[in-house]
Amino acid sequence: MREETGTEFQGDPEFMMSLARGLAVLRCFAERERPMTIAQAAEMTGLSRAAVRRCLYTLTRLGYAAQEDLSYVLRPKVLSLGYAYLSSSSLAARAQPILDQLRDELGVSCSLGVLEEDEVYYVARAEAGRIMSIALRAGSRLPLYATSMGRVLLAAQSREAQEAYLTRTELVALTAKTERSKPALLAKLEQVREEGFAIIDQELEPGLRSIAVPVQGRNGVIAALNVGTQAARITTADLRTRCLSALRRGAQRLSMIAAM
Repeated sequence: MREETGTEFQGDPEFMMSLARGLAVLRCFAERERPMTIAQAAEMTGLSRAAVRRCLYTLTRLGYAAQEDLSYVLRPKVLSLGYAYLSSSSLAARAQPILDQLRDELGVSCSLGVLEEDEVYYVARAEAGRIMSIALRAGSRLPLYATSMGRVLLAAQSREAQEAYLTRTELVALTAKTERSKPALLAKLEQVREEGFAIIDQELEPGLRSIAVPVQGRNGVIAALNVGTQAARITTADLRTRCLSALRRGAQRLSMIAAM
């Protein structure tokens, strides 16, 4: 996934291109989740190596990154950027006990996500055990079209917004079961809107099943709540019968928090 560097805003006198480039380089660390070289960051952002080197130099001098041989890693100071959001968001800050309770009740991992820049962003998570090849945590992001939370969030959008998203998004086959047909996805989003939940069966990653429900705010859907587990442990039918009622109760509690 190529990080946005703000090139679409070139010519805007109020837009700070250097800041956009620095943030794009910073986001590369979240994408890789391991040390990164200048060449790797340049490939991920489309920036020149010289531009990436200056960004990493600046992040290092400010204490957000550190150099290890030829690679760079993030330093703990960068957590202050994410925690600023989590502490300012009453929903994210107060959701964790609800997610923990759902995890303990159902024995599966539970997550809360919001719509952000054509992706679902994780704002809270209670993990029962690692179920994906990547480690999910607050701050992780995944594609909307292939995730249960993403489809719940998309289903809450207008038909025009859904079609616009599908037009500008490359629907990558993440697994052999990933739905890539735009008409089929639009039909599934309508079904999610009508039924009030979404189930994903190994479309994001082989062996992963999940179910999500919307979290309502005063002006519509503000987040999605899901649980996910290994396909070998549960069928899609059992996922619905075992988890849906508890998820909806959790979403209702989160909606009450959001309304405060």
